[in-house]
Amino acid sequence: MKKATTLCLSIFAVAAFATFARAEDKHHDHDHAHAELGKAAPEFALKDTDGKEHKLSDYKGKVVVLEWTCCKCPVVVRHQKKEKTMQHTFENFKGKDVVWLAIDSTKPEHAGGYTDDMIKDWKNSDDVKLPYAVLRDADGKVGHAYGAKTTPHMYVIDKEGKLVYSGAIDDNPHGDKKEATNYVVKAVEASLAGSEVEVASTKPYGCGVKYAG
Repeated sequence: MKKATTLCLSIFAVAAFATFARAEDKHHDHDHAHAELGKAAPEFALKDTDGKEHKLSDYKGKVVVLEWTCCKCPVVVRHQKKEKTMQHTFENFKGKDVVWLAIDSTKPEHAGGYTDDMIKDWKNSDDVKLPYAVLRDADGKVGHAYGAKTTPHMYVIDKEGKLVYSGAIDDNPHGDKKEATNYVVKAVEASLAGSEVEVASTKPYGCGVKYAG
């Protein structure tokens, strides 16, 4: 009886370990795809709201800013419609070797229906008027590759294609500071100068990205 009990426990332990291992492998595979600071940013090819394809590799030699966005997020509304933080930050580098791309990884079924036309109308509306492309990542593959958690979640990639900043646009999550530190401005300025980014990582704030599945 004792041997039978021991055998059953052993079989249970092996089965449990196998299940745990499969879960761990899946988790590690997902994590492995994430972008890492100081390393090459994951390549992607996405179409914008006008149907034009953008590949990250096409912009090698330029500093690239990625902004995760969602037009239904109130924090995005604050930064793109009310305070226009994103537009003002973009304008700082107009005419320089800087490319700014917004990426929307919101699932199509969010909020009763989330369409490319909705994003395009938002982008071009009179009270927003984004001066840069919005790329659609409906299946969330690029968002997962970068580990984008919030809208907005910002990334800066240097001229060599290396990820040098990940985090919040600034240190003003509640919008109550008169003088906010814009982390993206500092990261882009350092990258243009060929200098090391002093603050390479901060905690992003905003709405959670509404991924498919």
